[in-house]
Amino acid sequence: MASSVALNVNGRAVTVTVDDPAMPLLYVLRENLRLRGPRFGCGLGQCGACMVLLDNEAVFSCETKLSAVGQGKIVTLEGLGSPEQPSPVQQAFIDEQAAQCGYCLNGVIIRTVALLAENKNPSVAEIKKALADNLCRCGTHLRMIRAVQRAARNA
Repeated sequence: MASSVALNVNGRAVTVTVDDPAMPLLYVLRENLRLRGPRFGCGLGQCGACMVLLDNEAVFSCETKLSAVGQGKIVTLEGLGSPEQPSPVQQAFIDEQAAQCGYCLNGVIIRTVALLAENKNPSVAEIKKALADNLCRCGTHLRMIRAVQRAARNA
């Protein structure tokens, strides 16, 4: 039986109709709301491509059940900035050319936003630890670290 669920996504109140409130948040964001920032990577919370902010904490949306969101505030990559006005973190990643294929970038940027909210000036070791659950197969790790450092300086 279909049910309506109220959500706060990127600062907007939205209502989605779903058959199963226990479905992963990722599916609702991508299929119901047509947001393309969060990506399906592994479906197991092991790659980070699906990361979103839930009440300012980076979470794997592939593992987060819709029913667990409650009144939480969800922010996706689209909620951080726009192509015309990227957020400071997004701009830092652009400036450092920190992406090749870009598949992992959603999760890395989301995780960076969460990190910088907690720690305004993280060390390289703290950055590496924060990004450890975000897989990048292109090998732009050093550029990502520089992008996080740039974002921290420009915040």
